[in-house]
Amino acid sequence: MSSTEPTELRHTALDELHRSLGATMTDFAGWDMPLRYGSERDEHVAVRTRAGLFDLSHMGEITVTGAEAAALLNFALVGNIASVGVGRARYTMICRADGGILDDLIVYRLAETEYLVVANASNAQVVLDALTERAAGFDAEVRDDRDAYALIAVQGPESPGILKSLTDADLDGLKYYAGLPGTVAGVPALIARTGYTGEDGFELFVKPEHAVELWQALTEAGEGVGLVPCGLSCRDTLRLEAGMPLYGHELSTSLTPFDAGLGRVVKFEKDGDFVGREALTRAAERAASEPPRVLVGLIAEGRRVPRAGYAVVAVGRVIGEVTSGAPSPTLGKPIAMAYVDAAHAAPGAEGVGVDIRGSHEPYEVVALPFYKRQK
Repeated sequence: MSSTEPTELRHTALDELHRSLGATMTDFAGWDMPLRYGSERDEHVAVRTRAGLFDLSHMGEITVTGAEAAALLNFALVGNIASVGVGRARYTMICRADGGILDDLIVYRLAETEYLVVANASNAQVVLDALTERAAGFDAEVRDDRDAYALIAVQGPESPGILKSLTDADLDGLKYYAGLPGTVAGVPALIARTGYTGEDGFELFVKPEHAVELWQALTEAGEGVGLVPCGLSCRDTLRLEAGMPLYGHELSTSLTPFDAGLGRVVKFEKDGDFVGREALTRAAERAASEPPRVLVGLIAEGRRVPRAGYAVVAVGRVIGEVTSGAPSPTLGKPIAMAYVDAAHAAPGAEGVGVDIRGSHEPYEVVALPFYKRQK
């Protein structure tokens, strides 16, 4: 195939079902994914007040096994993965030798010597290649399991009740950032509780051949409490309100975790060397002495929506850049995340605006997140 020909999109096991529901499909990281089924605002509100059902099968699953699986992951990633208990999960990052972020990840410890690394769809191959390369010399195997899983998420305040009606797994005992094997509607699943919407919810890793059956069972179980299918569009506005970073927007290879305000994920105290340690040590020192730009929230005073790449301005000069922006259904106003100079990062900072097509629109600087659910 010539390089000018379009690459064929990948399809999840739920592709036909999405189309039968009238989904608007879109190319996302090489996958044909549902953007929305109807109104993205209605889908967003459903997750905040009731429950939403998502197909996340585009995420990249990589299994790491072997006697030195923990040692490999401690070397390859910035977090202390060896300290994660069986059945627990950890948010972490994989960085280049220069400290630049290759991806942010969730790592589940499934057994003493077995881990599931979940990468963003856009970076799954990059992460797989990096882990495979970094595995040299370790008694561990890195396996591409992207085709072994479908991933369905149910998110929102009604999600525990919906799932409880379909499983006898101990959901009450399942903590945030944990996972346990169980059966949901007769389907074997890894039941996780991580989430990317700011709401309580669950992720169900199942074999692709069970995906349609599970989706339909969840749909039926949620009918009485207002569960709706949800696309990637409302997932983006939900995570934006919750102040959660998205790779390619708030995170990139040009930023270290310290530049992104996420230096806490780097664990210098762990045993042994890890990729990027030297560069990240310098980045931590630099951040302590010269604060980098800070990721803040911006709330519009008007109605114009900021978009990624728009300049943030104050006192007649550019002081930062918008990384994500959208109308917020919960706040009823446009919102954005942006990296701004530390001098203008305090909540309520005076005179901050966004340059929207030559007009400097006033914005209020606020601490993230914009939205936090009531426990």
